[in-house]
Amino acid sequence: MALYSVRDLRKTYRVGDVQTQALRGVDLDVERGEFTAIAGPSGSGKSTLLHLMGALDHPDGGEVVLAGDRIDRLGRHASARLRLAHLGFVFQAYNLIPVLSAVENAAFVLELRAVGRREREARAREALADLGMSGFEDRMPNQLSGGQQQRVAVARALAADPDIILADEPTANLDSTTGYQLIDLMRGLNEDRGVTFVFCTHDQRLLDRVRRIVRLEDGRVADEDAPAAA
Repeated sequence: MALYSVRDLRKTYRVGDVQTQALRGVDLDVERGEFTAIAGPSGSGKSTLLHLMGALDHPDGGEVVLAGDRIDRLGRHASARLRLAHLGFVFQAYNLIPVLSAVENAAFVLELRAVGRREREARAREALADLGMSGFEDRMPNQLSGGQQQRVAVARALAADPDIILADEPTANLDSTTGYQLIDLMRGLNEDRGVTFVFCTHDQRLLDRVRRIVRLEDGRVADEDAPAAA
């Protein structure tokens, strides 16, 4: 059974009398352990697909199945519980809490799960170490570079041991060197720990390092391939 199964997914946004079809019947399966990019030009539906997979929004039609359970029609509270228990998110804006240190940010999801302080701090420190952030645990977000903040964001997702990490343009705000470093760190987590990653991106640096690329055009899956470099 696929970890994710998306069938005939459709989503239309309406602003006044204007309608925009973001997704027009997308089918997609994601297996455990994948390191996959959802690629395509601006407006192709990448972020919409990722948000629907993450139960951050509801589709107009079709279904999203995670580990055998439909999640596309969950209510607000059930969606929040699902995200907390099973999903990790990384966004291009980092979304760190400015008044919390790096280790406190990395442990935040675990705190929401009511994990004990000693355990959540140990898991957060381990995740930060895996991402090359040892020695930075007590720094505040404004004391970290953009690349370091994004590593903390990945550590926050990783520490919670989710079924999958969904990342929306994770390298968009990073320079080339930092972007390459982050991508290689995440791929290392995928290879060494079996963490499942699905990215929404148009960053060629990331596309050159994934094992599978699903390309969207005008809200539909146009094609997919596995880069030779992967």
